[in-house]
Amino acid sequence: MSSGAAVRVTFPQFWRVWRDLLSAMQRSGTVLLVEGERDRRSVEALGVDRSVELVHRGRTLPDVAHRLSRSTREVIVLTDWDTAGGHLAHRLEQLLTDGRLGVDLEFRRRIGVALRGEVVHLEGLGGWARRRAEEEGTPLEEWLADPDRAL
Repeated sequence: MSSGAAVRVTFPQFWRVWRDLLSAMQRSGTVLLVEGERDRRSVEALGVDRSVELVHRGRTLPDVAHRLSRSTREVIVLTDWDTAGGHLAHRLEQLLTDGRLGVDLEFRRRIGVALRGEVVHLEGLGGWARRRAEEEGTPLEEWLADPDRAL
């Protein structure tokens, strides 16, 4: 392989990080904050079955932050991996950090590293994962049924 060749992401590399996110979502008071409805559908297709909140729902960012800080202990921010998504993630971190509320941007970073730029918009993650799981020879549904499967 030449030094300029792109390294293809394998599904197991991504899944290691994603199963950690699924585990974190089981903690009481934890919310996954995504940008919009398509993003919600994408993470739900990947097994996130509760506590998904939307940034873009007709409210200002300070309103979103205030509402979450009253009802949540930890917010995992998962915005797109483009420049705008990065700016939004950091703005949300500023607004949500009040000493009582935990704000996690680490999953966004780790998933972005695992994807190596193959997916930029969260709404495309579900379809990408389905295709990659099938390329690995195991349908996505089997990975979802057993998140801790041997990698």
